[in-house]
Amino acid sequence: MAEQQAPQRRKGRGGRERILAAANALFEAQGINATSMEQVAAAAPVSKRTLYAHFPTKDDLVVGHLRELVESGRTLEGVFDRTDLTPEERILALFAAPGHEPIRGCPFIDAAAEFPDPASPVHEFAAEQKRRLATRLTELTSALGATNPTALAEQLAVLVDGAASRSMALNDRDCLEHAKAAAQALLAASTSATPG
Repeated sequence: MAEQQAPQRRKGRGGRERILAAANALFEAQGINATSMEQVAAAAPVSKRTLYAHFPTKDDLVVGHLRELVESGRTLEGVFDRTDLTPEERILALFAAPGHEPIRGCPFIDAAAEFPDPASPVHEFAAEQKRRLATRLTELTSALGATNPTALAEQLAVLVDGAASRSMALNDRDCLEHAKAAAQALLAASTSATPG
């Protein structure tokens, strides 16, 4: 009798969240371009009408997915807001190995690669996040007293992105450790005591 009285999920409630959760799982498992809107609707589960009411185009869905990753703090960049870490610890935490297999790399790089037209909304959003990464790194390198915080931030951003891509392609956590060692060397060289 208890099984018959279990609450039913109301249609129309939480549809957007279910769509984004389904998109996240499918995009991660099979890639963005290989995932159809129909697959997302079926996995959510929502009607196509509901899916298109929330996300009129595939670009809208992908941008919504990426935006949700940012807002939820589920990307590496979520470490920037950790107040329990020093600026240097926040930077080095960007090279932490993920706790799952296979290694997925950076969702923004993945999205930009799957939407190569720089004018596409997805590519533009991904590029915006990469610029944001450099800006946040500049804030931290400034706090560390780096001699040229903007240049150091760009160097660190290249290391972060390169490590994410290489570790994903090789499914090898050691890539992240090598990049972390290079980041430590850059930080030490750029923040050493100023001549007195």
